[in-house]
Amino acid sequence: MTRPLDTRAAPRTELRSYLRIAAFAGWLCAAIVLVNTAKRAEILPTTAVTQLLAPLAQIFALGFVLGLYLAYSRGRSGLLTVGLLASLAAVGALVGVEFVINLVFAYLEPAQVETLRSGPLGTALTAASILFILAAAVYAAALWRTGAPRVPLALYAAATFPIGLRALVPEAALQIALLTLAAAVVWLAVSLWQRAASPATA
Repeated sequence: MTRPLDTRAAPRTELRSYLRIAAFAGWLCAAIVLVNTAKRAEILPTTAVTQLLAPLAQIFALGFVLGLYLAYSRGRSGLLTVGLLASLAAVGALVGVEFVINLVFAYLEPAQVETLRSGPLGTALTAASILFILAAAVYAAALWRTGAPRVPLALYAAATFPIGLRALVPEAALQIALLTLAAAVVWLAVSLWQRAASPATA
């Protein structure tokens, strides 16, 4: 007797692939965050390579953030969708911020940097930082209700505050926040990989 075709198999396989890609993106994001932290702590030298690598953390984060939505959006929560859109906008804006900081400010005199920060660019940088903090809080709160791991979500949300307010916090606090963020992203990426391997993934 011919077995009926399982039309769910292909979408399930595609979702598993997407989640694995998102998990890899998360791990790469965390690795670059660690490189950036080591550079700030002067453990690694500031070179053209490390400057070019810095914005890639946010680029990989885009795939990771989307992967979290794909993994935990079964309830189709409106808050989760808002959190996703806000997070994508915030992380996208941070790509530009990192390019400016690492590939423009790094090669200017302090007086020139201050002049740029006092104009519209400074307003844009501040807006991007505030959006990052708010978007992370909303997205973490929405994911919290879906079954995503809560400890790394709390760490992720908490770490965004000193990172977003980097100009106002001590360097040590910023470095601790970056390490916390990297750990949270690694943890959540592991959860994505585990969901990709789960037979229940559909």
